[in-house]
Amino acid sequence: MKRLLGALALLTILAASAWAAPKNVTLVLLRHGESEWNLEDRFTGWSDVRLTRKGVKGAFNAGIAMKNADLTFDVVHTSLLNRAIATAWLAMSALDCRWLPVEKFWRLNERCYGDLEGKTRTEVAEAVGKEQVDIWRRSYDVPPPALAYDDPRSPVHDPRYACIDRRFIPQAESLKDVIAREAPYWSDTLAPTLRAGMDVLVVGHSTALRALSSWVEPNLTPEELRKLEIPNSTPVVYNLEITDDGFNVVSREVMKVEDIPLPPPPEADKPAEKPAEAPAPAAGK
Repeated sequence: MKRLLGALALLTILAASAWAAPKNVTLVLLRHGESEWNLEDRFTGWSDVRLTRKGVKGAFNAGIAMKNADLTFDVVHTSLLNRAIATAWLAMSALDCRWLPVEKFWRLNERCYGDLEGKTRTEVAEAVGKEQVDIWRRSYDVPPPALAYDDPRSPVHDPRYACIDRRFIPQAESLKDVIAREAPYWSDTLAPTLRAGMDVLVVGHSTALRALSSWVEPNLTPEELRKLEIPNSTPVVYNLEITDDGFNVVSREVMKVEDIPLPPPPEADKPAEKPAEAPAPAAGK
């Protein structure tokens, strides 16, 4: 009897240990494909612009790369900006998982570039100098000049943000501001989703994904964050171990995405050839 009780106690301990064992989950951060303003070297921010043909192709290629790596997901998160939403759908199409739930969050929007939005880097540099442009672009805590609330470029005029208290809608942001803006998304949505054992694809934007990386890897310094590059259409794959007090980053891989040629368009159906007409009979016959 004692042996039986001992065996049962051992099984209970082993089962409890297995239940408490850390789980691993996958988080992929994917920056949208090239946009029209990326191509024109304009500050984009919360402005809503479309993908270029190269951007469409890059988003699909990113999906193919993830499919070839046997990555699967339980849910997809995007911002409220069309270039991220379109990239998500294109990648999902390549992954053959268009059925996955897609959740959209304004806190995943790109950094608001304030009065720089829509302007090219060249014209801003000519006005204030390249050094000042570099500070606005790459500093950790220096935002560019803010938009006025009555400026038509201000996000407060966009109906997609009508349900948000305008005090929370940025008029200009630094990287530090974006990190703070994303805090509720991380703590209330993404971290609990990962802790539930779900694999997540997050499709977003350059600075917004750098900011999100600071929550995934809290040991990153402001200097490391400033230098962190996330290219267009390039999945960044995290393998995360769930622990009692957070996550351990087991690995971080920047995937290689091949440029896959598009198949040639199908040939147009040729019209059926008409039968040759019989010659008219000679007169008098």
